[in-house]
Amino acid sequence: MFPAGDVGVVEGEMNIPSHGGQTGDSMEFNTLDEPIKETFLRDLRAVGNKFYHVLIPREKTSLLKEWDLWGPLLLCTFMATILQGSTEIADNSNDGGPEFAEVFVLVWIGAAVVTLNSKLLGGNISFFQSVCVLGYCLCPIAISLVVCRIILFTTQNSFLFFLRLVISMIGFAWATFAATKFLGDSQPEGKKGLAVFPICLFYFILSWLVVSHNNV
Repeated sequence: MFPAGDVGVVEGEMNIPSHGGQTGDSMEFNTLDEPIKETFLRDLRAVGNKFYHVLIPREKTSLLKEWDLWGPLLLCTFMATILQGSTEIADNSNDGGPEFAEVFVLVWIGAAVVTLNSKLLGGNISFFQSVCVLGYCLCPIAISLVVCRIILFTTQNSFLFFLRLVISMIGFAWATFAATKFLGDSQPEGKKGLAVFPICLFYFILSWLVVSHNNV
């Protein structure tokens, strides 16, 4: 106790506690002291690493450990930009804005509905983890969209339409396989089929948009 009228001064240092009580280089890294360039490159590498695991889905937990929505946002914006104006409309003066919004909303609302279905079935992952996986697994469909877009620069015929259909279905199968690879173990036994069906439907609708896109 300090005498009346006397004020005690507390001195010391505030340190970030490290895991296991270690100090020095093993102390928990504080990103507030990290340069912006390093932060950007680190996040970019993390996004690229997640894309790699989607294209080669061997590890089941790579997208679930540290989820983010940067990759899904990039893919969604890219696909919506390419697909805008693909619907035949009577008003040729339309600038394609509504189509961009439709694709954008379809992706995010679709991912949310599939995630909600997974949670209602008793899935043991968080809402944003599921949305992260579903968004990153759009990568094969986005690749098929680019290939089909290149094919559209040539004169179209029945063979090229069939080729675009095959490429889109490969992207659909690839995306569905990757998503079920990551999300399959999160569902209770006996309910995996109920969780996989909405995933297939979600990616099938987006793949069909790729096939039906016929404007360069």
